[in-house]
Amino acid sequence: MQVSVTGQNTGQPVRTSSFVGRRQETAEVKRLLAAHRLVSLTGTAGVGKTRLALHAVPRLARAFPDGVHLVQLAGVRDASLVPLALIEALTIRDVSGRSPERVLVDQLQEREMLLVLDNCEHFADACARLVGTLLAETVGVRVLATSRHPLDVPAQHVLEVQPLATPTPGEPLPPKPALEYPALALFADRAAAVLPGFSLTEANQDAVAALCRRLDGLPLAIELAAVRMRALGVQQLLERLDRRYRLLTDTADNGDTLLRHRTLRAAVDWSHDLCTPEEQTVWARASVFAGTFDLGAAEEVCAGPGLDRDAMVDAVAGLVDKSLLVREGDAVHARYRMLESIRQYGLDRLREDGAGAEEAARRLVRDWCLDFVEECERRWFGPDQPELVRRLHTESDLIRSVFEFCLTTPGELRAGLKLAGHLWFFWFATGALVEGRYWLERLLAAAPEPTVERARGLWVQALMLLSQGNAVRAAPLVEEARALALRLGAEAEVAHTYFGRGGARLISGDYDRARAVYEEALSRPPREGESMSLVGFKYVELAHVLAIQGEFDRAMALCEDFRQICLAHGEQWIHSYLLRILAFAEGAKGDRTAARIHARQCLRLKRAVGDVFGIGMTLELLAAVHARDGEGRPAAVLLGAAARIWQDAHVALDRTPSHGPVRTEAEEGARALLGDAFKSAYREGLVLTSDQAVAYALGERESAARPVFDSPLTRRETEVAELIAEGLTNQQIADRLVVALRTAEGHVERILSKLGFTSRSQVAVWAEARRAVRP
Repeated sequence: MQVSVTGQNTGQPVRTSSFVGRRQETAEVKRLLAAHRLVSLTGTAGVGKTRLALHAVPRLARAFPDGVHLVQLAGVRDASLVPLALIEALTIRDVSGRSPERVLVDQLQEREMLLVLDNCEHFADACARLVGTLLAETVGVRVLATSRHPLDVPAQHVLEVQPLATPTPGEPLPPKPALEYPALALFADRAAAVLPGFSLTEANQDAVAALCRRLDGLPLAIELAAVRMRALGVQQLLERLDRRYRLLTDTADNGDTLLRHRTLRAAVDWSHDLCTPEEQTVWARASVFAGTFDLGAAEEVCAGPGLDRDAMVDAVAGLVDKSLLVREGDAVHARYRMLESIRQYGLDRLREDGAGAEEAARRLVRDWCLDFVEECERRWFGPDQPELVRRLHTESDLIRSVFEFCLTTPGELRAGLKLAGHLWFFWFATGALVEGRYWLERLLAAAPEPTVERARGLWVQALMLLSQGNAVRAAPLVEEARALALRLGAEAEVAHTYFGRGGARLISGDYDRARAVYEEALSRPPREGESMSLVGFKYVELAHVLAIQGEFDRAMALCEDFRQICLAHGEQWIHSYLLRILAFAEGAKGDRTAARIHARQCLRLKRAVGDVFGIGMTLELLAAVHARDGEGRPAAVLLGAAARIWQDAHVALDRTPSHGPVRTEAEEGARALLGDAFKSAYREGLVLTSDQAVAYALGERESAARPVFDSPLTRRETEVAELIAEGLTNQQIADRLVVALRTAEGHVERILSKLGFTSRSQVAVWAEARRAVRP
């Protein structure tokens, strides 16, 4: 099972406080998702929709073989980015050139998963369109959405999240009021966090009950109030709230929802008043961050007039203590996030500083983002590549918000192109080509002026297309980039175009012209500002051409020359490509032992930086080595695993003239060795993730591919069959999998039909036999 969070690789967001109450609501979420494909949790701001969804997620995981995936939309700043947020959350690497919506539909058609879409109200129409499309064109996808208002999607089931229960005025409290009134339990829990030893007693419980009533049972308002227990007693807290809320009593006839909005606003107002001036400044300026941010980013954006940089740590810590900032990340990498209602309040305060205050803050975010990405690119040719990939994934919401700012703010297009140009290595190395093309196509169309940034954007776009195997579209773009760079005298950008110019010829099978381009490139010393990674690719690609043309010794010598540079810098990404070409040349020469060693070393490095497409090509190369050594089964498994990568990404690299022959040789050899058994081994590879495939290729036994027990059942039907073998009734199966009884009965009927059985005992014997072949 899998639970993932967009923009993070650490599972669910870190929760530093306990979850109180909502037992019935949690059970209702499970029940509704068993019967409906779309469930929306609705309710006013601060009522706890997100916390309820996150609390329910782990209890739902077993019901979804393809995982539960959380997509936090609060950091999305444009409706068109909603599909991209899902693509990243699901780690989809598709480079087919189709729209993000079609990519999602195609990738999810055969999957059984739960998508948790948080904070849909910002782009309700976009969310409704996407969810409606997914539900209409997939079978096993279900959606749990949180939104202040229901989505406009047919067949939606709405669960309105109510405030926590509070005692009725004048009604005597029971002996243990926290057990009956979760609002009181929440206050006591949060108060104890700031005032150790605090608990509900006969002396304070009436005041706590009155306080929670005054706050309308809204969890966020209760948490904000409880923080003040560090300085005030319960009665003092209630008296101050009474004075602040007195104006609300005359507006109760305006409806519960409006009153709750005003209640939360008043609670947040009070929290703002109790902040120090430095904390108020950070609150307002940090409201322009999309998603999460770290202390370094906060210092760059929030420090300035009225706030010294040295005061930032105390201000941020104060906001965390007051529950106005949520700390996420881990013990090493601390990050911060504002709840959406808190962020919106801060944004309102920022706008009060003048018409240009928000835009000025967003320009500071832009500047920080540009500096951050440029620094990542400078450090890329070195030992920190895995950490840089992690950081860039983490900052994805922020980077998207800067792109959108640049596209919608006059005078910012050049900055947007500059940002895209510096991200080439990240998009290329990690296979995030959908994202890269999305921004580059919009920026290049909007900024036709002849600039250095445009020249770079053109060759980066060409690289995205070459990774797709599309030399026809890539070739004119890279030539346009070269011509523009020459015209502008941008020597580094001219040098950068060699990789794409040669690559367009290489994957088209025009090896002589590709060789001429790379020979010319290496005859010239590196230019000032030229990327060392792109210098390295000149060696990689010339060595590749030489090996294809049978000049193995020279190809291996080129690889060894630049390998020494990689080793000296601790570089891994280019090094992995050099190792692959070494393995290719060594295998062709007949040194299969060396080829196997270098191919495996290559896979280790590619796994470290997340180079999915490089993994696919190397799996095929290693498959060819296995086939030459008479090892048909691992060859077939690895071919299946590589095919899974190409199928998921809709990439045709395995069919290009430069890469296709390796796969063809491996497949022909494996089929000759295995005969009819090839299909079974190949299917075994098809079900492996890229990480599992690498582990299998490296001989890591804990992740080795498992033998396949030939079965006509789907994954869900197989799971039901195993539950039948445990002796569970249909109702018990429905309860275990969180599905309707009718759904469970349908699964059992299909299992009996597909297996040709007439009794549950036969299914149990079949399931036991299936288990027996597992290692």
